[in-house]
Order: sequence, then structure tokens, then C-alpha cells
Amino acid sequence: MCGIAGFYSPEVSLSDINSDNVIKDMCDVIINRGPDAEGYWSDASERIYLGHRRLSILDLSPAGHQPMISASGRYVMVFNGEIYNHLDLRIKLQSISDSILWRGHSDTETLLAGFEILGIKKTIQYCVGMFAFAVWDIERKTLILGRDRIGEKPLYYGWLPSGEHLFASKKSVFVFGSSLKSLRQFPKFNSNIDRYALGLYFKFNYVPAPYTIYQGIYKLEPGTLAEISNSSSEIKISQYWSLSDTILAAKQAPFNGSYLDAVNRLDQMLSEAVKNQMISDVPLGAFLSGGVDSSTIVALMQKQSSIPVKTFSIGFSEEGFNEAVHAKAVASHLGTDHTEMYVTASDAFGVIQHLPNIYDEPFSDSSQIPTFLVSQLARRSVTVSLSGDAGDELFCGYNRYSFTNRIWTKLKYCPTSIRKAIGAAALQISPSRYDDLFRGFSSRFGYSNVGDKIHKGASILGAESLEEIYFDLISHWKPSDDVIIGDSKPSAFAKDHSCLLNMLGDVEKMMFLDTITYLPDDILVKVDRAAMAVSLETRVPLLDHRVIEFAWSIPQQFKSGEGRSKRILRDVLHQYVPSQLIDRPKMGFGIPLGDWLRGPLRPWVESLLSEDRIRRDNLLNATVIQNKWKEHLSGKRNWAYHIWDVVMFQSWYDSSR
Repeated sequence: MCGIAGFYSPEVSLSDINSDNVIKDMCDVIINRGPDAEGYWSDASERIYLGHRRLSILDLSPAGHQPMISASGRYVMVFNGEIYNHLDLRIKLQSISDSILWRGHSDTETLLAGFEILGIKKTIQYCVGMFAFAVWDIERKTLILGRDRIGEKPLYYGWLPSGEHLFASKKSVFVFGSSLKSLRQFPKFNSNIDRYALGLYFKFNYVPAPYTIYQGIYKLEPGTLAEISNSSSEIKISQYWSLSDTILAAKQAPFNGSYLDAVNRLDQMLSEAVKNQMISDVPLGAFLSGGVDSSTIVALMQKQSSIPVKTFSIGFSEEGFNEAVHAKAVASHLGTDHTEMYVTASDAFGVIQHLPNIYDEPFSDSSQIPTFLVSQLARRSVTVSLSGDAGDELFCGYNRYSFTNRIWTKLKYCPTSIRKAIGAAALQISPSRYDDLFRGFSSRFGYSNVGDKIHKGASILGAESLEEIYFDLISHWKPSDDVIIGDSKPSAFAKDHSCLLNMLGDVEKMMFLDTITYLPDDILVKVDRAAMAVSLETRVPLLDHRVIEFAWSIPQQFKSGEGRSKRILRDVLHQYVPSQLIDRPKMGFGIPLGDWLRGPLRPWVESLLSEDRIRRDNLLNATVIQNKWKEHLSGKRNWAYHIWDVVMFQSWYDSSR
């Protein structure tokens, strides 16, 4: 795991900057991604500069140093990530060419040999792993960027001075890096806010790819390669893997065994993925929440380990947020070397001060706080930690899947005009009044914020499709809120996926949408940035692309049949952990945000929500924000997530200027 950065000027002289100092500055700001070593390579005549910060995981010797030059001298590469099957790739390459003389045992060297023998695209398609890289082809005078299939590793890029249009041409300098902080170090960086991207942020609590918060700066999308050469000022984007193609292939050649066959096959595949991702030359452990996903990963790790696996979890004293007790029970059953930490509001506030620097652009998934704290806890003992992320998206785990499907199944047969009228009538009663009316019901069945839930349900009664309900349910600020001054009312996607969506079942549609949006741009961002802030490498076995392909090849009832979410994954886990330790209502990795905002965090929040401050920046609607804050403080409405979106943006904006 490392950090990369660089720049390339195919047409314009760099005589007005000290290029050597600039590339060093771009790498110095991401030292947390690679505290063990630094390296630089440049060709001043071609105006190409590459930089690398190293977190040593495999081949700790100088033979793993980067930037690395291929054996023939044709390619120079900076690489961030891990290729778990690189030793298999070495065997394949040696079967083609027996003249290879390996200098070390790093996966970077393996990739470079593959590029020379197989070509870049074919090599990447063979790889199992997570990565972001930049490689300079000296022969073709071409820069190639690449990112892994799902987007575990980040890669930003753009032309400076930045333009307003995607893939704008005829710009002076092309910059790229693992972090926006690196790009901001370039002297010509323009930090103008992209209001369209800002609208996406307030809708989803993150900025989805390919956009970033800055005009003219983009994220390389997962599964793609980008090519920039001196013969063309345009960026050539090509796709070497896509989830859409994977799903189409799976539908054409579905798994045809029994359910028990599928359970055994998944057990085998996950065991292999976990085994491959346990390879490390430094101490390794795992996050453990006590839920299905992380417990499965830890169980398979312990099955294949001769010593107790180191596991780590975070707990809260507040009722309804504490999973640590469940994690401890699973750890005890499996016999892991378990460490836990209970988080207070004071602990959270200590983290909050650093969030803008950690997340690099506005990001407001509040579970970023416990994610950072569990990463910090793990880093005291290990350098690599495995994670159970992606189980919900691949095996139908989110409650909203079944809820949305049930709602749409009932709504679609009722005329839209009637549904809209019912919804409008329901919204006439305030949430607090609903809370009073259903107080006995809430107490008996443990439901909270009934009024908010009724209002949310009423707002989707007029929906004309399942996708509309889905996006409404996962959205925070709605376009009608007018929270952004000059907002262009963002749509859901930069690309049209309607053809594939028309082929999928209703629940499958939501799983697909989450896997291409929420998973890479929220979940994986949250984990990667939090872990790398403390120089901890995280690995996600469920994102082995072969597991993804298998998950889409099995019948939907294997994933959500018999009224059980993640049915097949649960049955894999039940072979190692008793069901009574696992089967309980889904909790999520949340924090008591609403109470903290009204309590210990209130002074800090109010300083960021100052009307004068917001009006001076001329980006957000101060009146709308103040109204929601007052309703939240009074208890009339629970606007915790909306307020958190605002304070995370304000905090980031202050730190970025």
C-alpha cells in the first residue's frame, strides 16, 4: 500500500516551476500513505515526473523500491495496492519467457514483467487485487493510468489550469495522484468548487466518480485505463472490466448446482480469497464487528491460521449503537486475539478535527469516525487488516432492499395521482404529532422517530419507478430543499444504465446500483482514507472479482430466500460460528449522531453553521440550513444526517482554503 503522484506536460514548457520540488511536495503531503520510503523519477526532456511514497508490505528490501523500471527499460511505474496472485502470474510469464531474471519478489516487478510480455491490459485482466498505478511508456512516450475493478484504491487526475468540461483538451499540465492534496500542491491548481459535484455531495453524502469537488478534476473510474500521449491532447479512456458485463455473462451462464453446492462453492472461494489476502511480510489482523460479513472473514482467517488472529472492534455506551458485545462473543468462540475500544463523544470530537484532512474532499458518512478509531486501534498491533465490506451489496444484506421492494410491489398497481394525494395528506401532519399518536406502538416494538419515517414514506408515494423510490430513500438533501445556491439539480449517474436495469429483478437493480456507486464512493472511500491516515493497509476479500462473478451467477433466492438477508453467506458462516451469535437485527456501523449534535458537539456545530459565515461563502442557503438546525435542536425533527452533511462540508471548506 502506497501513495503515488505525478505530472506530465506534453505540449507546454515547465520552465516557470521547479519541477523537482513540486513532485516532492506532491508526495510529502501523502506521507501517511507511505511513511517507509520515498522515490522519484523524471525525464525533463519529455516533461514527465513520477513520485512514490511507500508503505512496505511485500518485499521490504530495496528491490521493492519505486518508481520501478522494467527489465528492458521500456516502462517506469509507480504503483499503489496489492496483486494477490502475482506469484501465479510469475509462473505464467516464465512459461512464456524463460529469460526473466527476477530482482526481488514484489508484485510491482511482476506487473512490469507482465506489461513487457503480455501488454498492460491483458496483464491487468489476469490480476486479482486492488490497485492504482501510473506507468510511463518510454518507447511510445505515453502515460497510462489504471484503477482496480471495483475502486478500492483512489486515483485523481486533471488538466491544469483546470477546465469545466470532462476530459477537456488543450490544457497545459496533466496531474494525477492518490489524493487531491497532492494535486493541490501543483502551482497552477485552481480550487474552484464544482457546484454540480457539490449537489451530488449533498444528495448522497459523498461525491461520486467521475466527479470531484473541484472543477476539471476527476476520479478515474473503477475498471478503467486512461492514456495520455504527446501525439494527442485528449485522454483516451478504456474499460478492461465492468460489473455490467460481469452480470450479463453471469445471466447467460448461471450457476446450475443445488443450494448446498453453492454454499460449499462460496466457502471454497472465500477461503481461497482470504488465504491469498493473508500473505504479508508484516503483522496482519482483521476488523470484527460481530456481524455476518466481518465474522465470516475472521472465521475463514482463523481456520487457516496456526495462531490466534488479531481482531479489533469499536463499541459505544449508548444503547442501540453497541456491536462490541457481539464482536467479543464471536471472537471468544473463534479463539482470536481480540482488542476492543469503547468510544465517547470526546473521542469522536478528537477525530472530527482531522476528518477534512483525512477525507480530502467533502465526505459525511458519519461512520467515518468509528472507522478511523478502529483503524487507529488496529495500527498499534498490525500493518494490514482485512475487512468484511461488500457483503451487503453482493449478497443482498441491506434492509432497504426488501423494504423498497415491498413498497413498490404494493404501490405500482395504484394510480400515481391517488398515491400523490395520499402522500400530500400524510405530510400535513407533523412528525412530532405522529410521534405522539404512536408513542405506545413505538415503545412496545422499539421503533424510534416514527414521525420521520412516516414523512419519508409519504414522500415516495408518488414515485413512478422502483429506482425513483430507491434514490429517494438513500438521498439526504432533496432538490426541493434548495440548499445549494446555483445548484444544477444533479441526476443520479454520469452514465445511463437503463439497458441493464431493464433486465434485472427489482432487488437486483438496487444491488447493482449500490455496487457501482455507494460501495466504491462511500464504503471503500471511508475505509481506505481512515486506514491510510494511520498508515494501515486494508484488504477486502469479498471484492475478489471471482467472488463477485459467482455472486451474480447464483439465483437471487440463494441470497435472500426464506426471508433471510445474505442467506448463503450466513450459511457459510454457520459452519464456523453458531447462528445464535450472529442472527439478529442489522445494526450498522453507526454513532449516536443526533444526540451528540444536540449535546457535546453543539458549540462546534453552531460555529460552522453561522449565518454570516455561510452567506459570506455564497455556496449554501443559510436560511434553509438554520431552519433544519432549529428543528433538530427542538426535537421536532431528526435532521442529524442533513446537519452532518453541512458541517462536514464547512469544516472541509475551511481547511482547504
